[in-house]
Amino acid sequence: MIRHPQAESIVRQLVQAGHVAVYAGGCVRDALLERAYPDVDIATSATPDQVQTLFPKASDPQGKAFGVIRLRMDEHVFEIATFRVDGPYLDGRRPSSVTFTTAEEDARRRDFTVNGMFFDPLKNEVLDYVQGRADLADKTIRAIGDPVARFTEDRLRLFRALRFAVQLGFEIESSTWGALVSLAPESKVISPERVRDELVKIFISPNPARGLDLMHDSGLLAIWIPELLEMRGCAQSPEHHPEGDVWVHTRLLLAHLKNPSPVLAFSALLHDVGKPRTSKTESNGRIRFFGHEGVGARMAEEILRRLRFSNDDIGAITACIANHMAFKDAPHMRVSTLKRMLARPTFSEELELHRIDCTSSHGQLDIHAFLQDKLSEFSQEEIKPKPLVTGHDLQELGAKPGPAMGKILHQLMDEQLEGKIADRAGALTRAKELLS
Repeated sequence: MIRHPQAESIVRQLVQAGHVAVYAGGCVRDALLERAYPDVDIATSATPDQVQTLFPKASDPQGKAFGVIRLRMDEHVFEIATFRVDGPYLDGRRPSSVTFTTAEEDARRRDFTVNGMFFDPLKNEVLDYVQGRADLADKTIRAIGDPVARFTEDRLRLFRALRFAVQLGFEIESSTWGALVSLAPESKVISPERVRDELVKIFISPNPARGLDLMHDSGLLAIWIPELLEMRGCAQSPEHHPEGDVWVHTRLLLAHLKNPSPVLAFSALLHDVGKPRTSKTESNGRIRFFGHEGVGARMAEEILRRLRFSNDDIGAITACIANHMAFKDAPHMRVSTLKRMLARPTFSEELELHRIDCTSSHGQLDIHAFLQDKLSEFSQEEIKPKPLVTGHDLQELGAKPGPAMGKILHQLMDEQLEGKIADRAGALTRAKELLS
């Protein structure tokens, strides 16, 4: 069922040394679902010291305390974990102690039944002590044993349950869901970095709109991104947004995402987060959101920093949000302005955000088509060429550093982009004219 020569060789060495060894967890689940399984984890009766004796290159000082050893073979890194039962989870994340045990006991301390199966590659046999295969067949996410205990041991499992439901298209079993909702407030103790990683997986999944629904219905959204709740009931003008309020519109955007990058996914999720705080109804009944893109970009930055996103991701996502209203002006832009737009490092994400934004509202894609044509038209040109004249050149011509010099450099680049200046000699001549 699972074909992985290197992993099989590890299992074979462990078995030949007198130990039990099997594949564990997600790779077994994904193989049974006929999904790709990029990683293969190994569980064994061998202790960490015994594993290291068999594989001298294996090491992991931190993981060893929890019975986990890592072994690199070529480009693969395998986790080899000793069967264990966990002591109390005093910090809501890691057990205070572990006791080595049998495969069956190890399965019963795992999170969800679909993740609790083993596979013996030497016998080509699935070992299922938790009825995981039945839940796979029923498309069900079910906590192993007492769901309250499982979620209390590691509260990140609250998010993992949602993530697996969204990634696999499964339903969450009722008692598991009830425990999840009741314990959602306790998610506050999870580190933001761990939450961020799960949120990314949820919103780049095949069904991010359902991820938003589950985040809302579980109560986790109110705790981690409460700003999004302001979009519910925030009305929009029917002529531009026949689909409904800002929440409905945002959910539709998520539904139109296809294999998005994290930047595009979170740009879609947060692109209109500023609308509720800028909503104004005019005397004729039309609803306006003046400046919502700027307000939204600032709010998004605060949210993303709270979730410990990288500076690069924050910069890219907030740029997409800040720029998303500028697309309506594209057909009327000067060539230089348009080229600057197309040259932005986030333009591909911005263009796709524009497409799904329109698709999720008025449905007009004429500007998207216009920009696609311009990309084709400019494909033989260097959209972001090297400046023909620099600030150093202007200083040699007598200019002083400052805002005035910046304006001249901007003007020279505009004329270069528009084809009015073709070479350095022409650029220097034009610079002298602007300085005179």
